[in-house]
Amino acid sequence: MSDPNDWNAKIIDEFRRNEGRVGGPFDGATILLLHSTGARTGLPRLHPLVYLPDGDRRVVFASKGGAPNNPHWYHNLLAHPDVRIEVGTATVPVRAVVITGPERDELYARQVQRRPAFGDYERKTTRVIPVIALEPRS
Repeated sequence: MSDPNDWNAKIIDEFRRNEGRVGGPFDGATILLLHSTGARTGLPRLHPLVYLPDGDRRVVFASKGGAPNNPHWYHNLLAHPDVRIEVGTATVPVRAVVITGPERDELYARQVQRRPAFGDYERKTTRVIPVIALEPRS
């Protein structure tokens, strides 16, 4: 398997060269770059994520491809919810809010309609995949 950091670096580079658009397996997907702070290290982190537009917020899903554990960026958001995202050519300050219950289920179902692979991720794991709204902050 290739190094995920190399994989992410290529996506980040393509995102920035193409004003927020990425091709290949992400062709047509809504992508953002999440700038967070490491929960344990306090170091800056950068992750490309597929998101669901929902009014003035962007919703991300801690799927990790259906792995049995949550991705590191999810724990970073729990520890430090005030983050920045790059969307297109803009950088936006946001606050991460974990969504639960029926709203979580409805948002996840909408994402599965848009990107069916998210349904596969859900079937591959026994955990409930966290859904996080990135809400604009001033």
